[in-house]
Amino acid sequence: MIQAQTEIARLGVDLGGVMALAAERAQALTHAAGAAIELVEADDLVYGASCGIAEMHLGLRLARGRSLSGLCVEHGRAFRCEDSETDPRTDTEACRRVGLRSMIVVPLRHHERVVGVLKVLSPEPSAFDDEDQHVLGLIAELIAAAMFHATQHESGELFYRATHDVLTGLPNRALFFERLRAALAVAAREKRRFGVMSLDMDGLKPINDSLGHRAGDAAICEVAARIRHASRPADTVARVGGDEFGVILAQVSGRERVQAHAQHLVARVGAAFTFECEPVRLGTSIGIAMYPDDGASLEALLETADQAMYAHKRAARAAR
Repeated sequence: MIQAQTEIARLGVDLGGVMALAAERAQALTHAAGAAIELVEADDLVYGASCGIAEMHLGLRLARGRSLSGLCVEHGRAFRCEDSETDPRTDTEACRRVGLRSMIVVPLRHHERVVGVLKVLSPEPSAFDDEDQHVLGLIAELIAAAMFHATQHESGELFYRATHDVLTGLPNRALFFERLRAALAVAAREKRRFGVMSLDMDGLKPINDSLGHRAGDAAICEVAARIRHASRPADTVARVGGDEFGVILAQVSGRERVQAHAQHLVARVGAAFTFECEPVRLGTSIGIAMYPDDGASLEALLETADQAMYAHKRAARAAR
Protein backbone atom coordinates (compact mmCIF):
# COMPACT_ATOMS: atom_id res chain seq x y z
CA MET A 1 0.00 0.00 0.00
CA ILE A 2 2.85 2.39 0.79
CA GLN A 3 4.46 1.59 -2.56
CA ALA A 4 1.13 2.17 -4.33
CA GLN A 5 0.71 5.49 -2.53
CA THR A 6 4.19 6.58 -3.63
CA GLU A 7 3.57 5.57 -7.25
CA ILE A 8 0.24 7.38 -7.34
CA ALA A 9 1.77 10.51 -5.83
CA ARG A 10 4.42 10.56 -8.58
CA LEU A 11 1.69 10.71 -11.23
CA GLY A 12 0.43 14.01 -9.84
CA VAL A 13 -2.59 15.38 -11.71
CA ASP A 14 -2.56 12.67 -14.41
CA LEU A 15 -5.90 11.26 -13.28
CA GLY A 16 -6.16 8.75 -16.12
CA GLY A 17 -2.73 7.39 -15.19
CA VAL A 18 -3.68 7.29 -11.50
CA MET A 19 -6.78 5.23 -12.24
CA ALA A 20 -4.93 2.78 -14.48
CA LEU A 21 -2.25 2.27 -11.82
CA ALA A 22 -4.81 1.94 -9.02
CA ALA A 23 -6.71 -0.73 -10.94
CA GLU A 24 -3.50 -2.72 -11.45
CA ARG A 25 -2.56 -2.44 -7.76
CA ALA A 26 -6.08 -3.39 -6.66
CA GLN A 27 -5.93 -6.53 -8.79
CA ALA A 28 -2.51 -7.49 -7.43
CA LEU A 29 -3.25 -6.80 -3.76
CA THR A 30 -6.51 -8.75 -3.74
CA HIS A 31 -5.25 -11.54 -6.06
CA ALA A 32 -8.18 -10.79 -8.35
CA ALA A 33 -8.47 -11.84 -11.98
CA GLY A 34 -9.31 -8.30 -13.01
CA ALA A 35 -10.12 -4.83 -11.77
CA ALA A 36 -11.88 -1.76 -13.09
CA ILE A 37 -12.77 1.79 -12.21
CA GLU A 38 -16.20 2.85 -13.37
CA LEU A 39 -16.99 6.56 -13.50
CA VAL A 40 -20.44 8.11 -13.26
CA GLU A 41 -21.44 9.95 -16.43
CA ALA A 42 -25.10 11.04 -16.40
CA ASP A 43 -27.14 7.85 -15.89
CA ASP A 44 -24.32 5.57 -16.99
CA LEU A 45 -21.15 4.05 -15.59
CA VAL A 46 -18.12 4.13 -17.90
CA TYR A 47 -15.05 1.90 -17.54
CA GLY A 48 -12.36 4.57 -17.09
CA ALA A 49 -9.61 2.06 -16.24
CA SER A 50 -9.43 -1.72 -16.43
CA CYS A 51 -6.95 -4.58 -16.27
CA GLY A 52 -6.88 -8.38 -16.23
CA ILE A 53 -10.02 -10.02 -17.55
CA ALA A 54 -11.70 -6.58 -17.63
CA GLU A 55 -8.98 -5.00 -19.81
CA MET A 56 -10.80 -5.15 -23.15
CA HIS A 57 -13.87 -3.57 -21.61
CA LEU A 58 -12.09 -0.23 -21.24
CA GLY A 59 -14.47 2.52 -22.34
CA LEU A 60 -17.53 0.29 -21.95
CA ARG A 61 -20.66 2.29 -21.03
CA LEU A 62 -23.42 0.60 -19.00
CA ALA A 63 -26.63 1.83 -17.42
CA ARG A 64 -26.35 2.27 -13.66
CA GLY A 65 -29.64 0.52 -12.99
CA ARG A 66 -29.81 -3.17 -12.06
CA SER A 67 -26.10 -3.43 -11.23
CA LEU A 68 -24.11 -3.80 -8.05
CA SER A 69 -21.98 -0.82 -9.09
CA GLY A 70 -25.15 1.25 -9.41
CA LEU A 71 -26.17 0.26 -5.89
CA CYS A 72 -22.71 1.24 -4.67
CA VAL A 73 -23.12 4.70 -6.21
CA GLU A 74 -26.68 5.07 -4.92
CA HIS A 75 -25.97 4.06 -1.32
CA GLY A 76 -22.35 5.21 -1.09
CA ARG A 77 -21.04 2.02 0.49
CA ALA A 78 -19.15 -1.13 -0.45
CA PHE A 79 -20.86 -4.33 -1.58
CA ARG A 80 -19.55 -7.84 -2.06
CA CYS A 81 -21.06 -10.41 -4.39
CA GLU A 82 -20.27 -14.07 -3.75
CA ASP A 83 -21.89 -15.39 -6.94
CA SER A 84 -23.39 -13.25 -9.70
CA GLU A 85 -25.44 -16.21 -10.93
CA THR A 86 -27.53 -16.23 -7.74
CA ASP A 87 -27.20 -12.63 -6.46
CA PRO A 88 -30.36 -10.67 -7.41
CA ARG A 89 -28.51 -7.35 -7.05
CA THR A 90 -26.33 -7.99 -10.10
CA ASP A 91 -26.87 -7.68 -13.84
CA THR A 92 -26.26 -11.35 -14.63
CA GLU A 93 -25.91 -10.90 -18.38
CA ALA A 94 -23.39 -8.07 -17.99
CA CYS A 95 -21.39 -10.20 -15.53
CA ARG A 96 -21.31 -13.07 -18.02
CA ARG A 97 -20.01 -10.75 -20.75
CA VAL A 98 -17.12 -9.68 -18.53
CA GLY A 99 -16.59 -13.24 -17.28
CA LEU A 100 -17.03 -12.68 -13.55
CA ARG A 101 -18.77 -14.66 -10.82
CA SER A 102 -17.70 -12.78 -7.68
CA MET A 103 -16.67 -9.17 -7.04
CA ILE A 104 -16.27 -6.31 -4.60
CA VAL A 105 -17.30 -2.75 -5.40
CA VAL A 106 -16.32 0.24 -3.26
CA PRO A 107 -17.37 3.87 -3.80
CA LEU A 108 -15.05 6.60 -5.04
CA ARG A 109 -15.82 9.98 -3.48
CA HIS A 110 -14.94 13.50 -4.58
CA HIS A 111 -16.09 16.38 -2.37
CA GLU A 112 -18.33 13.91 -0.49
CA ARG A 113 -20.08 12.92 -3.72
CA VAL A 114 -19.84 9.37 -5.10
CA VAL A 115 -18.36 9.78 -8.58
CA GLY A 116 -17.59 6.15 -9.39
CA VAL A 117 -16.62 2.74 -8.08
CA LEU A 118 -13.48 0.67 -7.77
CA LYS A 119 -14.17 -2.97 -8.55
CA VAL A 120 -12.21 -6.22 -8.38
CA LEU A 121 -13.58 -9.37 -9.96
CA SER A 122 -13.00 -13.09 -10.32
CA PRO A 123 -14.41 -15.85 -12.54
CA GLU A 124 -14.69 -18.00 -9.40
CA PRO A 125 -17.48 -17.72 -6.79
CA SER A 126 -16.59 -16.45 -3.29
CA ALA A 127 -13.09 -15.33 -4.30
CA PHE A 128 -12.85 -12.40 -1.87
CA ASP A 129 -12.99 -11.85 1.90
CA ASP A 130 -13.19 -9.01 4.44
CA GLU A 131 -9.46 -8.28 4.19
CA ASP A 132 -9.75 -7.81 0.42
CA GLN A 133 -12.63 -5.41 0.96
CA HIS A 134 -10.57 -3.44 3.49
CA VAL A 135 -7.60 -3.21 1.10
CA LEU A 136 -9.89 -2.04 -1.69
CA GLY A 137 -11.27 0.67 0.59
CA LEU A 138 -7.73 1.94 1.26
CA ILE A 139 -6.96 2.10 -2.46
CA ALA A 140 -10.22 3.98 -3.04
CA GLU A 141 -9.03 6.58 -0.52
CA LEU A 142 -5.78 6.98 -2.47
CA ILE A 143 -7.76 7.55 -5.67
CA ALA A 144 -10.00 10.07 -3.89
CA ALA A 145 -6.92 12.01 -2.75
CA ALA A 146 -5.57 12.02 -6.31
CA MET A 147 -8.94 13.26 -7.57
CA PHE A 148 -8.85 16.09 -5.04
CA HIS A 149 -5.39 17.19 -6.16
CA ALA A 150 -6.22 16.82 -9.85
CA THR A 151 -9.22 19.11 -9.55
CA GLN A 152 -10.41 20.98 -6.50
CA HIS A 153 -13.39 22.32 -8.43
CA GLU A 154 -16.78 20.82 -9.21
CA SER A 155 -17.11 17.07 -9.70
CA GLY A 156 -18.26 17.67 -13.27
CA GLU A 157 -14.66 18.42 -14.23
CA LEU A 158 -13.58 15.00 -13.01
CA PHE A 159 -14.85 13.06 -16.00
CA TYR A 160 -12.92 15.35 -18.35
CA ARG A 161 -9.74 15.04 -16.29
CA ALA A 162 -10.11 11.26 -16.10
CA THR A 163 -10.61 10.84 -19.84
CA HIS A 164 -8.03 13.28 -21.24
CA ASP A 165 -4.25 13.11 -21.38
CA VAL A 166 -2.66 15.64 -19.04
CA LEU A 167 0.33 16.35 -21.33
CA THR A 168 -1.35 16.84 -24.71
CA GLY A 169 -4.97 17.53 -23.76
CA LEU A 170 -6.10 14.80 -26.17
CA PRO A 171 -8.59 12.08 -25.25
CA ASN A 172 -6.82 9.24 -23.46
CA ARG A 173 -7.00 5.48 -24.01
CA ALA A 174 -10.24 5.08 -22.04
CA LEU A 175 -12.12 7.75 -24.01
CA PHE A 176 -10.68 6.42 -27.30
CA PHE A 177 -12.07 2.97 -26.51
CA GLU A 178 -15.45 4.43 -25.52
CA ARG A 179 -15.73 6.41 -28.75
CA LEU A 180 -14.60 3.42 -30.80
CA ARG A 181 -17.37 1.33 -29.22
CA ALA A 182 -19.86 4.10 -30.03
CA ALA A 183 -18.60 4.32 -33.63
CA LEU A 184 -19.03 0.55 -34.02
CA ALA A 185 -22.62 0.72 -32.75
CA VAL A 186 -23.57 3.59 -35.07
CA ALA A 187 -21.85 2.05 -38.10
CA ALA A 188 -23.54 -1.31 -37.56
CA ARG A 189 -26.94 0.30 -37.14
CA GLU A 190 -26.68 2.74 -40.06
CA LYS A 191 -24.54 0.57 -42.37
CA ARG A 192 -21.71 3.10 -42.43
CA ARG A 193 -17.97 2.69 -42.89
CA PHE A 194 -15.27 4.27 -40.75
CA GLY A 195 -11.53 4.01 -40.33
CA VAL A 196 -9.16 3.46 -37.42
CA MET A 197 -5.51 4.50 -37.35
CA SER A 198 -2.71 3.37 -35.04
CA LEU A 199 0.23 5.79 -34.95
CA ASP A 200 3.58 5.32 -33.24
CA MET A 201 6.21 8.05 -32.97
CA ASP A 202 9.59 7.25 -34.51
CA GLY A 203 12.72 8.12 -32.54
CA LEU A 204 11.35 9.32 -29.20
CA LYS A 205 14.04 7.48 -27.21
CA PRO A 206 16.95 9.17 -29.05
CA ILE A 207 15.31 12.55 -28.37
CA ASN A 208 15.03 11.77 -24.66
CA ASP A 209 18.59 10.42 -24.53
CA SER A 210 20.23 13.30 -26.37
CA LEU A 211 18.13 16.32 -25.35
CA GLY A 212 16.33 15.19 -22.20
CA HIS A 213 12.74 14.40 -21.29
CA ARG A 214 11.61 18.01 -21.63
CA ALA A 215 12.46 17.78 -25.31
CA GLY A 216 10.72 14.40 -25.49
CA ASP A 217 7.55 15.85 -23.96
CA ALA A 218 7.71 18.80 -26.37
CA ALA A 219 8.04 16.36 -29.28
CA ILE A 220 5.00 14.38 -28.10
CA CYS A 221 2.96 17.58 -27.80
CA GLU A 222 4.06 18.74 -31.25
CA VAL A 223 3.13 15.43 -32.86
CA ALA A 224 -0.23 15.48 -31.04
CA ALA A 225 -0.95 19.00 -32.29
CA ARG A 226 0.00 18.15 -35.86
CA ILE A 227 -2.25 15.08 -35.93
CA ARG A 228 -5.13 17.02 -34.40
CA HIS A 229 -4.80 19.98 -36.79
CA ALA A 230 -4.67 17.65 -39.79
CA SER A 231 -7.85 15.82 -38.73
CA ARG A 232 -11.49 16.77 -39.09
CA PRO A 233 -13.56 18.00 -36.12
CA ALA A 234 -15.69 14.85 -36.34
CA ASP A 235 -12.64 12.59 -35.98
CA THR A 236 -11.25 11.47 -32.62
CA VAL A 237 -7.52 11.90 -32.05
CA ALA A 238 -6.25 10.29 -28.83
CA ARG A 239 -3.00 9.61 -27.04
CA VAL A 240 -3.34 5.94 -26.12
CA GLY A 241 0.15 5.35 -24.70
CA GLY A 242 3.54 6.95 -24.17
CA ASP A 243 4.35 7.65 -27.83
CA GLU A 244 1.27 6.00 -29.32
CA PHE A 245 -1.78 7.71 -30.80
CA GLY A 246 -5.07 6.53 -32.20
CA VAL A 247 -7.46 8.17 -34.65
CA ILE A 248 -11.07 7.29 -35.42
CA LEU A 249 -12.02 8.56 -38.87
CA ALA A 250 -15.77 9.08 -39.01
CA GLN A 251 -17.78 8.28 -42.16
CA VAL A 252 -15.08 7.61 -44.73
CA SER A 253 -15.90 6.70 -48.32
CA GLY A 254 -13.21 4.06 -48.81
CA ARG A 255 -9.77 2.70 -48.01
CA GLU A 256 -8.07 4.93 -50.57
CA ARG A 257 -9.27 8.03 -48.73
CA VAL A 258 -7.92 6.70 -45.44
CA GLN A 259 -4.57 5.75 -46.98
CA ALA A 260 -4.27 9.22 -48.51
CA HIS A 261 -4.93 10.77 -45.10
CA ALA A 262 -2.29 8.50 -43.54
CA GLN A 263 0.28 9.63 -46.11
CA HIS A 264 -0.65 13.26 -45.41
CA LEU A 265 -0.11 12.69 -41.68
CA VAL A 266 3.30 11.08 -42.24
CA ALA A 267 4.39 14.15 -44.20
CA ARG A 268 2.81 16.58 -41.73
CA VAL A 269 4.37 14.98 -38.65
CA GLY A 270 7.79 14.69 -40.35
CA ALA A 271 8.08 18.43 -41.01
CA ALA A 272 10.98 20.32 -39.38
CA PHE A 273 10.75 20.96 -35.62
CA THR A 274 13.07 22.93 -33.35
CA PHE A 275 13.29 22.69 -29.57
CA GLU A 276 15.26 25.45 -27.84
CA CYS A 277 17.31 26.10 -31.01
CA GLU A 278 18.04 22.39 -31.43
CA PRO A 279 16.69 20.62 -34.53
CA VAL A 280 14.54 17.61 -33.61
CA ARG A 281 13.71 14.85 -36.09
CA LEU A 282 10.08 13.79 -35.90
CA GLY A 283 8.35 10.93 -37.64
CA THR A 284 5.53 8.45 -37.29
CA SER A 285 4.54 5.00 -38.46
CA ILE A 286 0.86 4.50 -39.25
CA GLY A 287 -1.39 1.49 -39.69
CA ILE A 288 -5.03 1.59 -40.78
CA ALA A 289 -8.10 -0.61 -40.47
CA MET A 290 -11.54 -0.23 -42.02
CA TYR A 291 -14.94 -1.17 -40.65
CA PRO A 292 -16.40 -3.56 -41.71
CA ASP A 293 -13.72 -4.69 -44.20
CA ASP A 294 -11.09 -5.56 -41.57
CA GLY A 295 -13.42 -6.69 -38.80
CA ALA A 296 -16.64 -5.91 -36.95
CA SER A 297 -15.22 -5.82 -33.42
CA LEU A 298 -13.05 -3.42 -31.48
CA GLU A 299 -10.40 -6.08 -30.97
CA ALA A 300 -10.21 -7.04 -34.66
CA LEU A 301 -9.92 -3.44 -35.88
CA LEU A 302 -7.22 -2.52 -33.38
CA GLU A 303 -5.24 -5.68 -34.10
CA THR A 304 -5.34 -5.02 -37.86
CA ALA A 305 -4.31 -1.37 -37.43
CA ASP A 306 -1.51 -2.30 -35.01
CA GLN A 307 -0.10 -4.99 -37.29
CA ALA A 308 -0.17 -2.62 -40.26
CA MET A 309 1.61 0.03 -38.17
CA TYR A 310 4.36 -2.41 -37.16
CA ALA A 311 4.77 -3.42 -40.81
CA HIS A 312 5.13 0.27 -41.77
CA LYS A 313 7.79 0.72 -39.07
CA ARG A 314 9.75 -2.34 -40.22
CA ALA A 315 9.63 -1.22 -43.85
CA ALA A 316 10.86 2.26 -42.90
CA ARG A 317 13.81 0.82 -40.96
CA ALA A 318 14.74 -1.51 -43.81
CA ALA A 319 14.74 1.41 -46.25
CA ARG A 320 17.28 3.45 -44.24
